[in-house]
Amino acid sequence: MKIIILGAGQVGGTLAENLANEQNDITVIDTDQVRLRELADRIDIKTVYGHGSYPQVMRDAGADDADMLVAVTNSDETNMVACQIAYTLFRTPTKISRIRSNAYLKQPELFKNDAFPIDVLISPEQVVTNYISRLLQYPGALQVLDFADERVQLVAVKAYYGGPLVGQAIHTLKDHLPNIDARVAAVFRRNKAIEPTGDTVIEADDEVFFVAARAHIKKVMNELRRAEDSYKRVMIAGGGNIGYRLAKTLEKDYKMKLIEHGEERAHYLSENLTSTVVLLGSATDKALLEEENIENTDVFCALTNDDEVNIMSSLLAKRLGARKVMTLINKAAYVDLVQGGMIDVAISPQQATIGSLLTHVRRGDVVNVHSLRRGAAEAIEAIAHGDSHSSKVVGRRIKDISLPPGTTIGAIVRGEEVIMATSDVVVESNDHVILFVMNKRHISDVERLFQVGLGFF
Repeated sequence: MKIIILGAGQVGGTLAENLANEQNDITVIDTDQVRLRELADRIDIKTVYGHGSYPQVMRDAGADDADMLVAVTNSDETNMVACQIAYTLFRTPTKISRIRSNAYLKQPELFKNDAFPIDVLISPEQVVTNYISRLLQYPGALQVLDFADERVQLVAVKAYYGGPLVGQAIHTLKDHLPNIDARVAAVFRRNKAIEPTGDTVIEADDEVFFVAARAHIKKVMNELRRAEDSYKRVMIAGGGNIGYRLAKTLEKDYKMKLIEHGEERAHYLSENLTSTVVLLGSATDKALLEEENIENTDVFCALTNDDEVNIMSSLLAKRLGARKVMTLINKAAYVDLVQGGMIDVAISPQQATIGSLLTHVRRGDVVNVHSLRRGAAEAIEAIAHGDSHSSKVVGRRIKDISLPPGTTIGAIVRGEEVIMATSDVVVESNDHVILFVMNKRHISDVERLFQVGLGFF
């Protein structure tokens, strides 16, 4: 696929790296020559210097025959105009745009062919807000991902000493939970992937990914770790777009406090939030945190635009007694450094956003893509089509499907029914198949599995 990416920032660069490794023809446009040079030195892509919304620059990037434009600059206006030009001058089939401002997002009629012809809108702030909201619903989870209209969830937890299943083989899960269907999709031990079998023994500190129907998630989590009380008190550091959206989303269900250092912004927040207590000050101010009873806070979310402030305020909050800390980190190199220590969950907005973008790039009928383990693995929801003659999966038992190495099928959703993927389950047409791909080099092989042969048409 020939794809033009407008914007070489964190999201654009991460997306280019993901797609270039999957044999796509990628061109990145940006006005930062240094950043373009860094990308070109690291990955096999073409780069074009210039303003991405200029017709000639887009033509130089190959817009005449491009399959897709992904506009992810920091300017909503540039992204919108670029999509308009791609539609008007080049008839680009698929146009994806990052839109950050709520002033635009509240007017969905803007994004149609007779206005700004954008096929897919991506709002990183909304993606991250949803991501954190799901984590708060499941105390102790490292990642919570939805599939098949939220009927199925994939959850990552760290197995702790004292968990009923720790020290036990995976097949004993059925003995512990006889009336619940769940499947362990993957285990990461000391940062290495282990393909789980029924005889795999769960060890303390393993990162375990399991699939279950949404209603059963908390019961399965309790088998892997000590049960945790629900969160009630949440403190947010940073009243920017993400902090404001999260407070607005959560304030009806939690006791909320929000720290904002800008006086004008703090006034705006206090006027537009209903029950959230807005505090003017610095999140790294020890006296302020102590005054606001940080030791009684269930979750401290550091969501400022400054990674260093987020990390330092999280470490301070944790040391002062906060039960859990979640930290927004833009620099990918920092994420692996901090997660798992005093910081419970490091959130990468780039990785959260990449999944939304990849959903629209994958071949075959792929309806959901989630990036896992900081981009090292993927969870995919694909729809099976065709019949036993035209499809490589329909009409076959799971044990007879030639899955690429490191790939497992976790569950199948058939209508309203959630079926755990045992070896004798037969895949039917229109099934939603949830797969876990531990080695991203095999993504294209998975896509080919779900492409229907010409005989189907």
